[in-house]
Amino acid sequence: MTAPHLLVPVPIPDSVAALIGSCLPEHILRAEVDAACAEREILRFRGPRLGIEDQADREQALSDLARANKVLAAHHPRLTVRHRAAW
Repeated sequence: MTAPHLLVPVPIPDSVAALIGSCLPEHILRAEVDAACAEREILRFRGPRLGIEDQADREQALSDLARANKVLAAHHPRLTVRHRAAW
């Protein structure tokens, strides 16, 4: 049995991703994209000493991630996106 943390992510072809996407409602797909973008935005702001504007931008990204996760969790709880620790 393989431990989950040792699994290597395997990219899927675009046609398979399109097929999976066609099975989901549009608002779920939009929330998934919003969550992924918010996660990348959160990771941009690293370090313990951020400026006031950077802190505000990070908080906005956290808010966007929470909003997208709320929509995703309503559809299926395992779709939520967890952000990695920024520092």
